[in-house]
Amino acid sequence: MKIVVFIKQVLDNTKLKFSDGKPVMEGVPMMMNPFDEYALETALKIKEQAGGDSTVTVFSLGTPNAKDIIKKAIAAGADDAFLLSDAAFNDGDSTANAYALANAVKTLVPDYKVLVFGQMALDDAAGQTGPKVAEILGLPSLTYGKNVALNGETLKIYRESERGTEEYDMQLPGVICMMKCDYELRSSNIKGVMKANKTEIPIKTPADIGLEPALAGVAGSATKVVKTWQRPAKVGGKVVEGSDAKAAVGQLLDYLREAKVL
Repeated sequence: MKIVVFIKQVLDNTKLKFSDGKPVMEGVPMMMNPFDEYALETALKIKEQAGGDSTVTVFSLGTPNAKDIIKKAIAAGADDAFLLSDAAFNDGDSTANAYALANAVKTLVPDYKVLVFGQMALDDAAGQTGPKVAEILGLPSLTYGKNVALNGETLKIYRESERGTEEYDMQLPGVICMMKCDYELRSSNIKGVMKANKTEIPIKTPADIGLEPALAGVAGSATKVVKTWQRPAKVGGKVVEGSDAKAAVGQLLDYLREAKVL
């Protein structure tokens, strides 16, 4: 079974700084998008359940530096990988990126069975790329996945919703997008690290995957970022003092009247 997992390199936003309300990118370390770590572990679990000669192929779209997270994925157990990296891909929105990834899969792993995405990326939190790839390829898809179980050509997906955990059976091929799961990405062993260091990661351009220039990067984007700014800092709230519940309620009501909420 051919399983494809998509990972993205993002900024470590816990170390992101702002100047004049704008993010300062220089010096901020990069990392694998956290939701994609769950997608990767899910792909490896499906591979184990499928058995035989099943493989996990990694795709990433980004700069040449994204090879770092790809090597981490191979060290964890992925079999091979491709990096889509070219100036023509730059500044693409989720639509342009979805066309690039869909074309890459059709061209490079045409006999795929399962495509696994993280639910969203930390840099934009859009959650659109996976479902758009499914739409382009004409595949069924499910979002907010928490766990999966493979049974032949059917994938049982446990999905998180406002109503609790839902169960769905997806006839493959199909697309799943994973939320934070009950399991973490497995640790790499020495053998995996050595394999990652030796593995060649081919870099693909739009021409390599048969993507029309009009569908790549800025040219293929339906949206664009007009402005970015830092969220205003939270101001301190008012603490209601006292251990007497009745007195505390009175203080709260007085404060709400003073604020003209009541």
